[in-house]
Amino acid sequence: MRRLQPLSRTEVASHMLLIDCPYCGVRPELEFVYGGQAHVARPGDPAACSDEQWADFLYWRENSKGVHAERWRHTHGCGRFFNALRDTTNDHFLATYRVGERPPGTRS
Repeated sequence: MRRLQPLSRTEVASHMLLIDCPYCGVRPELEFVYGGQAHVARPGDPAACSDEQWADFLYWRENSKGVHAERWRHTHGCGRFFNALRDTTNDHFLATYRVGERPPGTRS
């Protein structure tokens, strides 16, 4: 039986997904945590919502194939949340932008 040699740091880095934090710059994926779908509006008064409306807000999210707006958090860096446009078919990040900003390519 042949033992596999562990990858060197250079080899690991060459296979790692890089994410461009809009606050810190490009960093390896291990520094980030997925935070769910971006641009989900919270109901104004949760007490005034029906159980169905509240459940929809908590649990219903798009799971589309293709470009998807997501929230990410740079946990091992600045600690901030930001938004990203990511293609779910190939895991490529198309753009990242700060919370409160519009997605790149949209009109105001």
